[in-house]
Amino acid sequence: MNYHWDWLFFFQEADDGLKYYEWIISGMGWTVAVSLGALAVALLLGSVLGVMRTTPNRVLVAIGDTYVDVFRNVPLIVQLFMWFFVIPEFLPEKLGLWVKQELPYLVTAIIGLGLYTAARIAEQVKSGINALARGQRFAGLALGFTEWQTYRYVRLPMAYRIVLPAITSEAMNIFKNSAVTYAVGILELYFQYKQIIEKTSQVLEITIVVTAIYFGLAFAMNRVLAFIEKRSAVPGLITGGKGGH
Repeated sequence: MNYHWDWLFFFQEADDGLKYYEWIISGMGWTVAVSLGALAVALLLGSVLGVMRTTPNRVLVAIGDTYVDVFRNVPLIVQLFMWFFVIPEFLPEKLGLWVKQELPYLVTAIIGLGLYTAARIAEQVKSGINALARGQRFAGLALGFTEWQTYRYVRLPMAYRIVLPAITSEAMNIFKNSAVTYAVGILELYFQYKQIIEKTSQVLEITIVVTAIYFGLAFAMNRVLAFIEKRSAVPGLITGGKGGH
């Protein structure tokens, strides 16, 4: 293979006056912002949906199940296009125009990716709650807690510990899925990757660097949540396939 390796091209100046390594840093910053913002949305909404799907209220269960079925079975890129281009057309004219002109692309990307991931986290939270002994709910009610208080103080703290490894995987996936937001104009890492290839044709170098960055971001998230899992572990509770050890 007659390929000319040139690692120094990262320090060359691009058309906008910035160096190519600055494009990479900028893209990484956007990737982190979109991913962490979407993760916050997904954890909050996914937890609410997970709880809704385990309540005795059939209406809440139906709403939660419908949300999960819809958002899990529609590709992420289609959902992003819906939020960016289709939904504003169905809003009242002034509101739709405001959304198009004033709502930052970053916020819309965070919402789109967050709502998609929330459906997956809802499934994990539901599984964690259902894995608990039914006696925990009855014990909470016997102490005088309301149904919602049993979730807040008894069931959810234990359920989160059970599903934290699965949530860790979803958190890592968010960094990978954030690459899809390039299609709607977010200048994240994959967007910059494609731009640099078009400008320089140094495909192997930029591919190696971008791959390493994605791995580093996902691995960092893995280590952070592994630390949280270790610190919050309850002796005797089986989590992460470790048998409670």
